Amino acid sequence: MTMAMMNVKSFPAGDVIVGPEEIIECAAAGRMFVLVDDEDRENEGDLVIPADAVDAGAIAFMARHGCGLICLAVDPGTAARLALRPMVETNECENQTAFTVSIDARVGTTTGISAAERARTVVLAVDDASGPSDFVSPGHMFPLIARPGGLLERTGHTEAAVDVARMAGRKPAGVICEIMNPDGTMARLDDLIVFARQHDLKIGRICDLVAFRGTSAKEH
Repeated sequence: MTMAMMNVKSFPAGDVIVGPEEIIECAAAGRMFVLVDDEDRENEGDLVIPADAVDAGAIAFMARHGCGLICLAVDPGTAARLALRPMVETNECENQTAFTVSIDARVGTTTGISAAERARTVVLAVDDASGPSDFVSPGHMFPLIARPGGLLERTGHTEAAVDVARMAGRKPAGVICEIMNPDGTMARLDDLIVFARQHDLKIGRICDLVAFRGTSAKEH
């Protein structure tokens, strides 16, 4: 039995695993949180923060503690405004993750890789006044395009990040980063609960967000 499993079994997880409403509150306040998908999908947890709340500190935290690929999830409207091109002509990814060509802000960056410069790229990307000429490719931020129907069309971290930001009244975009264990393996739910406690983060389940979105759609 791993230390993570022993810790999880010693304490109930209700202190960190919360419902959709609390995750949306986190997003509305510009706070980072964790979203986990189903065991029969990727079975992974991502650090998530609304894109319009990102700063250098958030990017540095993701790089240091998440250790996965830091990506910018955007809605189709943002992708169209920035003229983001698909990374490949034929997407052969099992989960059809919609990567585009990577980007950097054209002005105000050097190599583009520092936390501050990646944050600048994100903030500029969600600025309604920005356009294709404000960016160069390739870069160090990896956009992902959410499906038009959001979580009701695809139950991925990309759609979850965008939907949560939108429901929180923020720009429909989020920065996400997979969470890895120190040994390089992917963090599963037991590990994520320990991780969330260590960093005072809340965990939301994508399946709960799907149900919440479905209920909200019926009510409206």
